[in-house]
Amino acid sequence: MNRTLQKYSWRFILAFDGIVTMAICKEIAENITLGKIDKVYQPEPDEIVIHIHTKNGNRKLYSTVNSMAASLYFIDYNPVNPVQPLPFCMLLRKHIQGSRIVSVEQKGSERIIEISLEVLNELGFTASKKLIFEIMGKHSNIILVDTDTGKVIDSIKRISIDVNRSRQILPGKIYEYPPAQDKIPFKEISPNEVDNSGSTPKQILNKIGGISPALAQELFDSECRSIRLASMLDDVSKDKFIPRAYTDERGVPREFHITDLKAFESTCTKKTFSSLSETLFWYFGNRKSSNRVRQKSSELTKHLNSKLDKLYLKEQRLKEDLLNARNSEELRLFGELLTANMHLIKSGAKSVTVTNYYNNEDVTIPLDPRYSPNKNAQLYFKNFGKAKTAVREKNVQLKINKENIDYLESVLTFLENTDNIDEIKAIRAELEDAGFLRRRRKEKSTKKKKYRSNPHRYRTRSGLEILVGKNNRENDVLTMQTASKTDYWFHTKDIPGSHVILMTQGREPTEDEILETASIAAFYSKGRLSSNVPVDYVRVRYVKKPSGAKPGMVIFTHNRTVWVSPEDPNAVSPQD
Repeated sequence: MNRTLQKYSWRFILAFDGIVTMAICKEIAENITLGKIDKVYQPEPDEIVIHIHTKNGNRKLYSTVNSMAASLYFIDYNPVNPVQPLPFCMLLRKHIQGSRIVSVEQKGSERIIEISLEVLNELGFTASKKLIFEIMGKHSNIILVDTDTGKVIDSIKRISIDVNRSRQILPGKIYEYPPAQDKIPFKEISPNEVDNSGSTPKQILNKIGGISPALAQELFDSECRSIRLASMLDDVSKDKFIPRAYTDERGVPREFHITDLKAFESTCTKKTFSSLSETLFWYFGNRKSSNRVRQKSSELTKHLNSKLDKLYLKEQRLKEDLLNARNSEELRLFGELLTANMHLIKSGAKSVTVTNYYNNEDVTIPLDPRYSPNKNAQLYFKNFGKAKTAVREKNVQLKINKENIDYLESVLTFLENTDNIDEIKAIRAELEDAGFLRRRRKEKSTKKKKYRSNPHRYRTRSGLEILVGKNNRENDVLTMQTASKTDYWFHTKDIPGSHVILMTQGREPTEDEILETASIAAFYSKGRLSSNVPVDYVRVRYVKKPSGAKPGMVIFTHNRTVWVSPEDPNAVSPQD
């Protein structure tokens, strides 16, 4: 199975690896070291733009932590900024505006760039601060750290213990670097270790830290890996490299790097640039959706995140209430003990100490002096009954709340994975039908239009058709109506994503066909940018939709699980 996985591991994993980080860090350092930060802007919640005055003119340093375009480079235009600056922007203006840039350095072989700053504080003393850019896909972040104390001042994305138990990024906490991987950094690995790094690209990737899958493939194809890697690093150090990007036959950017990538030379068109910043600006700019699509998408994303925040809070409160209700056995015990020891209780007493006949230990029971001993006992029994009822009700509410969370997280995944205006409209219509979004206008006709399914269509290398749902309503149509009982159903395990159907034509699919389809299912899920994603697969006959379940929600049995790397099917064999 490892041999098959190897073929599907290298597509749609951004090439902003440690070597590209090294190159862009050098480019940035050469241009802004000793420069002065004039202004700071935050055009979007996940972007910042820093205007820097240098002896050679003004430069604009742009960075985004968007999971699909995490990067850091120079731009030469002014993005549109919000009327009211965002909180992180205001904080950066307070702490680093007017500061002097002391150095720009890469952290080892990691995708981390640190800009060290010196600024005058409120008392007129020089203070040292550090702006850290972690360029790591969905884990990307921009963090401002006080150099003297090592504490985080704030970050563009706060990471609480609920999100990451091992590493929190919160104001006041000591900044810690991401945990090191079990690899040898490309800056430290010996030539002998490079040459003997493995017999497959995946083994090379798992051996050498800081390289991308595409570069691992390039080293695998090289006659002498150590010389190839040393040549790349020498080109970066001497500014001899020519950055380039690769586009497919439709002009869609597929990959970029500072060196030639043989795996893309024969199937893609190569485009060279005069600087790495120019390369990154073109690459990510052409991958982004149009402004119209982005506007519609961000509107829905904001609404969904707001709804989810409320549901997460409700879940937390329900769990707290449930915990309190479950600890109510003591109420029943107190009621029983009061009933059995009624003769020991004096009228108007605030408490009574009696023997617990279950363990022969003394227990003190609080009393309400306004009521008689019998009334106090009845109140304990009454509260115990309420607690039992609360347990049942809270469990029901928790189940409904969890279903709503799962559903909205799946919708958010569809929204993040599309740049098509029609698909966004379909997602909005789905939310309106589900009652999570108010309709913008009244329908002219009360007759509900029948939903027309239009899934993504692909073919395996062996010719079998693969159907992929674009939203939850389409998931239902594919699984419950389109697929036959002998077809195979795929879905990422415990991760929001599309229903993917492998049309088997009545035969048992091969291992390659299963892995290929699973890789596509991983791509059309929230785990798109991960390198190893679990995918469940099972015959459609074992997939059921419970009565009253929300769109896209199903249950299944007899499933098996494979672990694969997401594969962009559009880079292989698009059919539709």
